[in-house]
Amino acid sequence: MNEYYELKICGLVRKLKKVKVAPDLVIASFVMLGDTQLIEKCADELFDKMKDIKDLDMLVCPEAKGIPLTHALAVRLGVDYVVARKSVKGYMENPITSEVKSITTNEKQIIVIDEIDAARLNGKSVCVVDDVVSTGGSLRSLEAVLAKTGCTVISKAAVLLEEGGYSGEDLIYIQKLPVFKA
Repeated sequence: MNEYYELKICGLVRKLKKVKVAPDLVIASFVMLGDTQLIEKCADELFDKMKDIKDLDMLVCPEAKGIPLTHALAVRLGVDYVVARKSVKGYMENPITSEVKSITTNEKQIIVIDEIDAARLNGKSVCVVDDVVSTGGSLRSLEAVLAKTGCTVISKAAVLLEEGGYSGEDLIYIQKLPVFKA
């Protein structure tokens, strides 16, 4: 098996390390963190697909890999954003949580929206942004938390739709990313 997958996206080429995440599943590990050129090009491409979304008030992303992308999109769209944390922090009062199981982590995680961010989201129309969507588990958990904040998820966006089971029918994305048999 080839150790890398060559991703061609937005006029760029990146070598993604293939990583075994389950006994029979290998993914091409896509990490945007620290790759400014990739983040900016992907933000431009997603902005072109998102710029006509009506009544969009805010963006929301789970920490951590999608944060720089979400920031770049927020600048282009002229909106603010909220980061859903993956643990309860000491400064949080009355956090809203939901459990999530991701194919890239071994144990269950939680998605957390702080009371202050929940108040900011109340009554807003939001777009959920992530770097990669695979099974949709993280999206569903984030949506469960967001439902408790009084906001409305009107769209979802990601750079890549991994062929991990999520249909992508309701997702704005740039391209698909294959998964591999171990």
